[in-house]
Amino acid sequence: ALAGQTVQKRAIEFIAINDFYDPAKAVEAAKKLIGQGIFAMVNSFGSPTTRAVLPVLAENKVPALGFYTGAAFTGPGDVLNFRASYAKEVESVVDAALAAGFKPTEVCAYAQNDAYGMGGVKGFRAALAKQPGMESIVAKVDQILNMPGDNPERNGIGPVGVYQRDTVSAREGYQSLKKWEAASGNRCRLVATTAVYDPAAAFLGYARYKGETWIFSSPSPAAGNRLADLLKKNGITDKVVATQIVPSPDSSLPVVVEARKALGANLDYVSLESYIVGKLFVAIMQAIEGPLTRENFLKAARRQPYDIGGVKVDFTTDNQGSDFVLLTALQGKDFVVIEPRALENMVTK
Repeated sequence: ALAGQTVQKRAIEFIAINDFYDPAKAVEAAKKLIGQGIFAMVNSFGSPTTRAVLPVLAENKVPALGFYTGAAFTGPGDVLNFRASYAKEVESVVDAALAAGFKPTEVCAYAQNDAYGMGGVKGFRAALAKQPGMESIVAKVDQILNMPGDNPERNGIGPVGVYQRDTVSAREGYQSLKKWEAASGNRCRLVATTAVYDPAAAFLGYARYKGETWIFSSPSPAAGNRLADLLKKNGITDKVVATQIVPSPDSSLPVVVEARKALGANLDYVSLESYIVGKLFVAIMQAIEGPLTRENFLKAARRQPYDIGGVKVDFTTDNQGSDFVLLTALQGKDFVVIEPRALENMVTK
């Protein structure tokens, strides 16, 4: 997306350092890049690493654009998020399920017991809070969300099960949901998960092994071919919905057609997101009025919406560029794009 692009007759140079998804190494890398005089940091990966580097970027007035995190950071410093938040992904799939005939008391959640997982639970809460008569259940979810610490005991309180980060143990979270079913008299029919690949597959496999007919949802950090492959090993080929935050790689949108030509076999949802963010950076740079300063870059970003080959991005009212969420469903060994109404076919009486 950056190759051969110029801004005011100057070439764009792209420099990358591997931070190994380690916050301390991310801070080291950011300081090194700032020392080399970078203009902006673009499409860096991960929520914990982003949390660690933002203060350093803020101190040096370096903008952060299109980081691969749905934690919806608003600062410190100048943060321009491209992707929809994890909360928005979960809220969208729960909204679609409720519109398709699921009752709000039949929706439960399973999440990683950290900021990532709780981001998804916030979306779960937002969807339930829009439904009448859900005040007492929303209060339980608030109790879960408001617990302090890195890994508090969130199981056994409400319609949520959690697992500890960097583990794949599904049993405690599963038992939390079963305890909720028994205590409330409600039945989980959709379990909205906010996990990463292996723990997500382990939980889905365990629940199926226990005979549950639950339908599951999974957000973009644990979606696509890799999740499908892991689920297939557990004998799961249906009743799983996954959200994505960019159009399908086989879409006919101009930016996707262009990305297919540029990336070939390397095109997937993740690389497409990076390609769109790269194009967005160039578009904003080329819209700068006056000298190429970071201040003018931010003014250009916030001055007008951008259409990146059919993908709409708008920073004019807040720092969240896109709220686009795509629903896909597991059909055999692949996730296939579906319309929200297709969830009606998954409602089992």
